[in-house]
Order: sequence, then structure tokens, then C-alpha cells
Amino acid sequence: MNRRLRTWSARFAAMVAVGSAGLPLAAPASADILWPSGPDVPGLPALIPTVAPCSDQARACLRLGTREAWLMDHGKVVYGPAPMSHDTTGIETPTGVFKVFRKKRFHWSTMHNAPMDYAVFFNGDIAYHVGPAEHMSHGCIRLTPEGAARHFNHLNVGDIVEVVP
Repeated sequence: MNRRLRTWSARFAAMVAVGSAGLPLAAPASADILWPSGPDVPGLPALIPTVAPCSDQARACLRLGTREAWLMDHGKVVYGPAPMSHDTTGIETPTGVFKVFRKKRFHWSTMHNAPMDYAVFFNGDIAYHVGPAEHMSHGCIRLTPEGAARHFNHLNVGDIVEVVP
């Protein structure tokens, strides 16, 4: 290696060493989820606004294609997206606009002989309720216990539920 190249290499190595000396070397920090229950944390603005695919009239919004549920207030998302499951082949959850017509904190399904805690009925025997969000249902909307409780507490009889594909 000629003298000029050795000098340049030595200077470059020195610049890299000096430049990186001021940078702390540390493992990536772990962080808590900023909004575990949706984008609104009192006192903090939403970093990424969440938008649901439903109208301003909806108090609840369900998108079947992505298996997501939101709670709304005058067109603004106040909770979600929350994971949910819905129908299975042959027993589809219908899309459309519905109204909540009944709520029951502890409901027992005589049709399926199973509990439906935090049941919010919006279309016949189809309701939101606690259930394994990773498994399909017989048309109902299954939510995590937190998600079902939030939906139960937010929705009232007469509120609009929109279900989109």
C-alpha cells in the first residue's frame, strides 16, 4: 500500500473513531404500547389518527375483511381497532346498518349452550360478546374480554352498528 493511501486510511479510521465516540452504544429500549385501548390517552394527542371505514352516525364499526372493530363518537374513533372474529362458512355475519336492541351482561346461549358475557344484540340473535377472537363463530362478533366490556359499556339500545365487508 502506498504512503498516501495509508495516510488517508489512518485519517478515516481516526474520524470514524472520534465520530462514534460521542454516540452511546446501547441496546434498543423497550417501550409500552402508547395506546393499548385505542388512540386516545388523556393528556396525549394521537400520534397516528385512527380512521374507521364507517359513517359519522355509527357508534360501532366492524370490518369483516380485516377482523377489526371500532367504537365511535360523532365520527371519531374512541377505541380500536380491536381484534374480533365473526362468521364461519355457511353462517355469515350480514353486512349493513343495524341498531342495538338489547344488552345483557351475563347471557346464556340456549342455541349453542354457551356463555355470552357482555352481550350486545344488534341483529336478531347476532351479538357482540366475549369469545376467542382467533376462532370463527356462528355469526356473532367475538371480542377479547376487554374489547367486549368496552363495547358493552359504550353502546346503548338504539345506537347504530355498521358492518362493512
